[in-house]
Amino acid sequence: MGEHQTYVKLSEEKHIPKSDILSLLRTYNCYHEGKNFQLRSREEDGELILEGLLNIYWGLRRPIRLQMHDDNERFRLNRNDRSALAKHLLTESNNNTLSGETGPASGDTCGQEEEDSPQLLRTRSDASFMRVQRRSKTHTARDLQRLRTHRFSINGHFYNHKTSVFTPAYGTVTNVRVNSSMTTGQVLNLLLHKFRVENKAEDFVLYMVHESGERTRLKDGEYPLVARVLYGPCEKISKIFIMEADLGEEVTYDVAQYIKFEIPVLDSFVKKLKEEEEREINKLTKKYSALKSMILHQLEDKTNTSDRV
Repeated sequence: MGEHQTYVKLSEEKHIPKSDILSLLRTYNCYHEGKNFQLRSREEDGELILEGLLNIYWGLRRPIRLQMHDDNERFRLNRNDRSALAKHLLTESNNNTLSGETGPASGDTCGQEEEDSPQLLRTRSDASFMRVQRRSKTHTARDLQRLRTHRFSINGHFYNHKTSVFTPAYGTVTNVRVNSSMTTGQVLNLLLHKFRVENKAEDFVLYMVHESGERTRLKDGEYPLVARVLYGPCEKISKIFIMEADLGEEVTYDVAQYIKFEIPVLDSFVKKLKEEEEREINKLTKKYSALKSMILHQLEDKTNTSDRV
């Protein structure tokens, strides 16, 4: 690498020349022309830094636990307070949805331009909750029925207010503002902090999931925003998913080709492979049986010769 050459980090070991990444960046920004997903660039100490919004899709199979407080107010809520707070969040979410403040829940998100339109609602401060409590302490029969169920859907995400647990709907999207010098671990920490998730960042990983079904893990030393630019801007072709570290696994291109088939077709493939396996086993068995017979015959001849002598 030349002394004055500007580059972008792909990982700690790999770098991409400025000319190559700028060509990809022009394509990326052309695709998002007129939208807030266009990326900005600047140079810093010989390194080209990209920054902007990065879409991340929820691919979790287990619930995540949310804080019941914010960074300023840290006192705990009792069960009744949590119930009323959940009702307040549900009402506020419904109002946001009606006023058009919430972005799309799934699919290609080229039209989603606001960073602060997450699919998981941010937790509100306990102080604001107490003001809501003072305004009204009575519940209608419908409100009481809702409180008994202990489960609400906010923007498509199911929230258990009794245990402060969210189950994000699979495939829904949120975004975070990042730059190209932020590693996978840093992006995960930023996402979890955005929603005040209590789970540790080490519990999760990021995958680049392709339309073909191929799934590639973004390693801890990689840079998700750079990966997004390299794979192109179209999220119908590839998306970044957050998944559990112990449940997600990489899927190669060859394996992905079979995933798309229906079960009966896969069963027929397995049947054909078993038949081929049995033919190969029979062929090898006959081959080595013949060799065994020939060796035994030679041994028998030598034994007979020795006895005659």
